[in-house]
Amino acid sequence: MSEPRLPMLSIEEARKVAEEHGLAAPIADLNIFRVLLRHPWLAKRINDLLMTLIFKGKLDGRLRELIIMRLGWITKSDYEWTQHWRVATQLGIDPEDLLACRDWKNSDRFGETERAVLQATDETVAVGFISAETWERCASQISGTEELLEMVAAIGNWRMISSILRSLEIPVEEGTASWPPDGQQPD
Repeated sequence: MSEPRLPMLSIEEARKVAEEHGLAAPIADLNIFRVLLRHPWLAKRINDLLMTLIFKGKLDGRLRELIIMRLGWITKSDYEWTQHWRVATQLGIDPEDLLACRDWKNSDRFGETERAVLQATDETVAVGFISAETWERCASQISGTEELLEMVAAIGNWRMISSILRSLEIPVEEGTASWPPDGQQPD
């Protein structure tokens, strides 16, 4: 395992810091938090947003995970792809759908809602925002203001996470195979 640009806390240290700051102990086992917990205030805010979007969000979990998998792929974030491969498959998302995120425009696995959200994801990475045309497509497919806000927050949040992971060169956890299921990486 390569070392990140900022040293990771040991798992024991990370658990202690997490507990002291009201964070669930299991996050301390994740390499990203073993680095982020060097700044507990920041780690808490990032964790709170992540956990809210994952466990309390109104946006469909499948759409959220397709966003994250697409972001992992187009930003070349091994950690994001690898972690959310596990999350998405545990949610029952077909692995073939996750693989199709790599080249979604040429896939027949996605409906209009998914295609609109994947387009919004690509645009946000490419130019920093969702175009009016894509927004209208998303708004016509996703019911509810809260869901639309969460879509934008999910895209922005996991784009930020990808930047943190890549900038700090945070490796996947020891013993975890990169780029599941086939080890293929973006060009």
